[in-house]
Amino acid sequence: MILPEPSTDTPQCSAKGCRTDAVWVLAWNNPKLHTPERRKTWLACEEHREHLSQFLGVRGFLKDVVRLADWDAAQERS
Repeated sequence: MILPEPSTDTPQCSAKGCRTDAVWVLAWNNPKLHTPERRKTWLACEEHREHLSQFLGVRGFLKDVVRLADWDAAQERS
């Protein structure tokens, strides 16, 4: 069986091996490498939001978790 290729137009979850459409943006930074205002992002589906948040949170990297639609709207305003 051949599975269809995922759409490149739709952002996908950053979890390893996951091809599910992203719903959440996890904004983070590593204070040893980045300035305080710098935000890197991982995308997460509903299933992986908590796991990825915990991974970043334990390291003190997680700064914010925002719905992708809200993140996109805020980026368009800036």
